[in-house]
Amino acid sequence: MAESLDKLMYSFVVEDVLKGVFIYVPPGYVACVYDLGRGVLKKVLAPGLHLKIPFWQKAKLFNTQTLEYTISDEFDLGNEKAMGDVPVSVITKDNRKITVQGSVLLRLDVHQIPAIWQTIGEDFVAKIVRPTIRSRVRMVLAQYTNQDIIADKRDNIEQELKSELERIFYPRGIYVENVLLSEVGGGSKE
Repeated sequence: MAESLDKLMYSFVVEDVLKGVFIYVPPGYVACVYDLGRGVLKKVLAPGLHLKIPFWQKAKLFNTQTLEYTISDEFDLGNEKAMGDVPVSVITKDNRKITVQGSVLLRLDVHQIPAIWQTIGEDFVAKIVRPTIRSRVRMVLAQYTNQDIIADKRDNIEQELKSELERIFYPRGIYVENVLLSEVGGGSKE
């Protein structure tokens, strides 16, 4: 009995105390620390091994690599935190209903991650990214005809979408690296 109690105490010490002291940050990520006394700390922890105060500080990893936000038929809206969306429906300038699929390449600004965590939270995709992309895709594409979107001005549209998304995301600490339209469907009269 005493031996099993010793093993239980040993596993508690190893799991909860020793592992609670270290923060391992893998390449392509940074960590932010929430301190019970000071809130979200402004310093971002780079890849490597770091120390924290067990029970007093909590670390959260954030991906700083390029993230692909895919707009596609295969996307499952059941997972709100997932990076993506279902195709966006748009009414064009010539009154045609189309659906748009594509990708938006995003990256978090390393220096603004503590502010993102503090002001928006961990679910910034559901709160900021998804509604903004839906809104801006509809707004920009509504200024063009079906023919412009399908063939004639696709490069201009992608550039305009990128600029519009940058205008909204950049102050919030999110870089827009590129907008790529992959498929435009529909085109029926409304």
